[in-house]
Amino acid sequence: MKQFVIGYDITDPKRLQKVYKQMQHFAIPLQYSIFLFEGTKEQLQKAIAPVIETINSKKDDLRIYELPSYGLKERIGKTVLPEGIVLTALPTRL
Repeated sequence: MKQFVIGYDITDPKRLQKVYKQMQHFAIPLQYSIFLFEGTKEQLQKAIAPVIETINSKKDDLRIYELPSYGLKERIGKTVLPEGIVLTALPTRL
């Protein structure tokens, strides 16, 4: 199982909302346009396919970065989840 950071910059507000809703089906929002996906590369390709069809490749930007399985992964500042809530699994709607 690998982890990927997915980020996007969508120029059209309607497309932006659609992409955000699509992303929530399979990844955890870390910030407004930054998501964390956990799975295989094949699962990632399947999950991201509707997003790729939604974006305008001439105006929008979608980037996916694989996180190394080793090394420091640390969060500083505001948490994604309220205090006392523990993330046990990522969304699995693929």
